[in-house]
Amino acid sequence: MSVNDSTAAPELPTNRLSYRLDMAILVFGRAISWLWLATMAVVLTNVVNRFILGRGSIAVEELSWHLFGATMILTLAYAVVSDDHVRVDVIREKFSLRAQAWIELAGIALLALPILYLMAEALFEYAYRAFERGEHSQAPSGLPHRFVIKSLIPIGLTLVAVALFSRALRCTTLLFGFPRRILQNTPRH
Repeated sequence: MSVNDSTAAPELPTNRLSYRLDMAILVFGRAISWLWLATMAVVLTNVVNRFILGRGSIAVEELSWHLFGATMILTLAYAVVSDDHVRVDVIREKFSLRAQAWIELAGIALLALPILYLMAEALFEYAYRAFERGEHSQAPSGLPHRFVIKSLIPIGLTLVAVALFSRALRCTTLLFGFPRRILQNTPRH
């Protein structure tokens, strides 16, 4: 949605910290989105090897799943910042911007951030245990170092928490005037 579009819905104001956090998430998300090309290349290699050449590879198949999972979890924060995530807009659009901000702030502060904190804390421990044990694929020709993919899950959730924290700051800027609004538009994809 363009800022100059006269039919554009009003957006939450941006403050200095939320702008910086959003920009960092957007830059990271754009960089990570290039992993989709690597994921497609690995999937196509797997399909060609398996169904055309008749030689499957457990390692290539596992790599395709790992790349898919890594790209998904690491780009979730980008979806939050660019507001491309799923939302119940049918109900939400009937509320004023202030009411939407109150609902978002409550949801982020009371539900999303505490849950993300608990999940990330448990999943960092999960990844660390995989590292300590030298966990690897159960298949003899599978991938080693299972802790790498397990580490990306809490990292991705932490990025989502940062994106939601930024969104909460934008809500407080609208509702309470703190942190102070800046004139830059919300960073978009």
